[in-house]
Amino acid sequence: MEKVQDFTRGKILGPLLRFALPVFLALFLQAMYGAVDLMVVGRFAGTADVSGVATGAQVIQSVTFVLSSLASGVTILLGQTIGKKQDEKAGRMIGAAIILFSVVAVSFTALFLILAGEIAKILHAPAEAFSQTLQYIRICAAGLIFVTAFNLLGSIFRGIGDSKMPLITVAIACVVNIFGDLLLVAVFHMGAAGAAAATIFAQAISVLLSVIIIIKRKLPFSFGWKDIRPDKAIVKQILHFGVPIAFQDVLVSISFLVILAIINSLGLLQSAGVGIAEKVCAFLMLVPSAFMQALSAFVAQNYGAGETDRMRKALGCGMLASVIVGIAMAWLAFFHGNALAEIFENDTAVTKLAADYLRAYGVDCLLVPILFCFCGYYSGMGKTAFVMAQGIAGAFCVRIPAAYLISRIPNVSLFYIGLATPASTVLQIAMCGVYDLALRRRNSRNGEGIKEP
Repeated sequence: MEKVQDFTRGKILGPLLRFALPVFLALFLQAMYGAVDLMVVGRFAGTADVSGVATGAQVIQSVTFVLSSLASGVTILLGQTIGKKQDEKAGRMIGAAIILFSVVAVSFTALFLILAGEIAKILHAPAEAFSQTLQYIRICAAGLIFVTAFNLLGSIFRGIGDSKMPLITVAIACVVNIFGDLLLVAVFHMGAAGAAAATIFAQAISVLLSVIIIIKRKLPFSFGWKDIRPDKAIVKQILHFGVPIAFQDVLVSISFLVILAIINSLGLLQSAGVGIAEKVCAFLMLVPSAFMQALSAFVAQNYGAGETDRMRKALGCGMLASVIVGIAMAWLAFFHGNALAEIFENDTAVTKLAADYLRAYGVDCLLVPILFCFCGYYSGMGKTAFVMAQGIAGAFCVRIPAAYLISRIPNVSLFYIGLATPASTVLQIAMCGVYDLALRRRNSRNGEGIKEP
């Protein structure tokens, strides 16, 4: 059987970086899904298809974030269990997770198939791109069972300290998606519908091959068909960790969808421009996202083992490494946004608007590394309720109000609307800093491990 990666002993920076690198590569390839969709559609279809993919992909991306966040409950619980050396519980935990996520997948599929039209209306999808947006959402919704399985598999392997297996599954999906896009969009001219079909087919192939690989490879603990059954206690623990993060991502995603609706109301070009900018941003934020996931798994094991000093050192290492990369990403976004946007679209008017919006993300690139590392740190400790609170506060106290008020200014630049995002990040970092001080003071008073105030 495979050996579980033990993060509770030895050096910190090296293992953290080695774990984060495959996570980064997996996130990079995952970002390529939507990027390739938009790139191929931008080259071989019209602006209406670009807008349809941009809006529809934002919806599906929001669902994916929720599934991934809910699955992080599996990563955290599995990591803490391994840190406590309770390997015998792991098989039952995975079996219960399979039952739970099967129910979630079926529910989400039904919900988004039924409400696809209403969602497109709420997002103010431009009239010229409404049918394309609807097609993209419906086709992707029909394949959510594969998206769910894809995220669950990744969460399980990150929980046992293996970030390479999720990379393999994403790589398979990315290659299949590229060929699917070229075939359905460039050859058969299916536009947004072709891009959606290629994405779901890629996820399905990836899940199928991943299961085959897992069966041949075996897990580092006992797991069989007998373990796939409901377990109320385990499901409750998974939901305890995962629901707050998922709920936060639902509301944060809604906040970005509200901003998208605000910008969609400004016109088709603005809609396409921001859609392009969001795809570029997905790549700019990859390193802090990788460290957030890596820290969550690293901290979970050490929290379970009571190694609080290693947790603090890991947080510092993660912040330092991701901030250094964040400076480079900020420079690219602020000064070279037009060149980045041209990778996806050759319409000068659209790329100019995308570059304007990206300058605001350039500011956020300097702040997000700190925030995401804090979030990974707190998630690994199981303090997901606070992660939820700070995310909701940033979205609804700053991001949405600021974006709406700024958008009311006549002929306002997309740059100023985009500044609502880094403004919310500032509030969230401040909340994380205050919470950290509160935890450390409680720890100092009690002379014990870190506890929630």
